[in-house]
Amino acid sequence: MAAEIAEQPAALAATFEHVLPLRHDITRLAAGRRNVIFVARGSSDNAGVYGRYLTEIHAGRQASLAAPSVATLYGANLDLSNSLVVAVSQSGATQEIVDTAEWAKRNGAAIVGITNDGNSPLASTADVALITQAGKELAVPATKTYTTQLAAITVAVDALAPRPGTLDADIARVPDAATKMLSGSVEAAADLLAGAHDVLASGRGLTFGTTLEVALKLEETCLQPVRGLSYADLKHGPIAVVDSDLVTILVAAGEGPALPGMTELAGLVREKGSKILGIGGDPTFAARCDVNLAGPDLPETLAPLALVIPAQRAIELLARKLGLDPDAPRGLRKVTQTD
Repeated sequence: MAAEIAEQPAALAATFEHVLPLRHDITRLAAGRRNVIFVARGSSDNAGVYGRYLTEIHAGRQASLAAPSVATLYGANLDLSNSLVVAVSQSGATQEIVDTAEWAKRNGAAIVGITNDGNSPLASTADVALITQAGKELAVPATKTYTTQLAAITVAVDALAPRPGTLDADIARVPDAATKMLSGSVEAAADLLAGAHDVLASGRGLTFGTTLEVALKLEETCLQPVRGLSYADLKHGPIAVVDSDLVTILVAAGEGPALPGMTELAGLVREKGSKILGIGGDPTFAARCDVNLAGPDLPETLAPLALVIPAQRAIELLARKLGLDPDAPRGLRKVTQTD
């Protein structure tokens, strides 16, 4: 896992180089279609959460996350002729995702597939396949396959924007920003989490998918139950559980309209006695955290592509501190099959 975390800058650069030339193909495929539906599970689903926000904010198109069981269990017939389906699967072989993509195609959708295997069933099903260039991922927890999925999603969504290409200057900065996330100590973050009785993670907007991914990584790698909630949902009631027994992880980009609210939330959580692990944010946000892992120097739209990296590093270290094997968490396999 540690080695694969370190490979992410090169994997991101290679993925952008490979998929950017396909942007025009997606623009043509999506012509006349207004709705975008993301189909995924697990870490790929967290990538889809980012894709949903980016689609509505950057491309100005309605987006949603699919419920695959509507297809695989209920076999519902929907008119998807106005929809572009983006199916995301690291292996491209999770049968539920492949079956849902095929179902969507039969119901009139155009399909973009995002996978790390160009020979996979998902790549064969897709009208346009974006093949991430992460290389083989040996550790069970997804790291480089997750961030390269985000890269492919960024290109797919930019293809749907009124003026494709407006993200290109910042896209070019992503690999270097990711490289900077590999330096700096994460020891204090791992120690804070190691002493936690309970953990809650919260974020908002474009970084909410990162929040959910951090929570998932803690659960699967460190066997530590974590609840991931949006800023708004947390303030609607669950804030009552925040106390001195809880470590709160707050995830924020270094700029953007979600940052003031996350900074305010940090102050509220701190008043309730919770220790705070901040990931990203600006100096004001960091000052309200007990431990802060600096985020990338990227705009909010692209920050998630590197923001998760310091958290990955801290979680990998935490697993080893707890005597666990971060590469092969208990009871998990690389490809999870669901019905």
